[in-house]
Amino acid sequence: MANEQQAFLTLAGPAAAELVEKKSRFIGYAAPVVDEAAALAFVQEIKARHRDATHNCYAYQAGDNDQFQRSSDDGEPSGTAGRPILEVIRGRGLKNTAVVVTRYFGGILLGTGGLVRAYGAAAKLALEAAGLVRCEPARLYALAVDYASWQRVEAFLQSSGCEQKKVGFSDRVDVQFAAPLALCEALPKRLSELLGQPPSLLLLDEAAWLQTPY
Repeated sequence: MANEQQAFLTLAGPAAAELVEKKSRFIGYAAPVVDEAAALAFVQEIKARHRDATHNCYAYQAGDNDQFQRSSDDGEPSGTAGRPILEVIRGRGLKNTAVVVTRYFGGILLGTGGLVRAYGAAAKLALEAAGLVRCEPARLYALAVDYASWQRVEAFLQSSGCEQKKVGFSDRVDVQFAAPLALCEALPKRLSELLGQPPSLLLLDEAAWLQTPY
């Protein structure tokens, strides 16, 4: 379950940034990914968008233990593109992160050192544009309340650091929310006091995370 995991840093969202080095354009794309399959899908998406590019080099790090790591120089000299991109991801301590750097050759050779610097710089710019979030392990709950109680419950969830994941409105309000681990033990009692009766609360056997800007 989520509470057995550790907090980690990842990207706040997808982003892109560009630099020009000796007339070559380097466009860095970065995105958070949930697993290796998502990382590969992101890589293919960028490659399809830039079919006419000279190179689409990439790296990603994914998995609970960073067990999925891969990089590609995509035709550049070995070790001059994919590895520098991966080192930027590692250097930031990021999990579940993918970066693709697209190059349009400008006619001037950069040399191996120049390529390493350019690909690393483009990756850094993309990560800076994306921003970081800290993901804290949480527990996922389902709660059902009547409409008369919903406004108070919603205010309580917000003030307690919980995050609403799903809300449904029918003859009642059904909400799924992630709760900080520090709140979980006291949560049933806090809701009972708020509602004046035991809550219709169910702990779901699914991983959950709370994200805060880093």
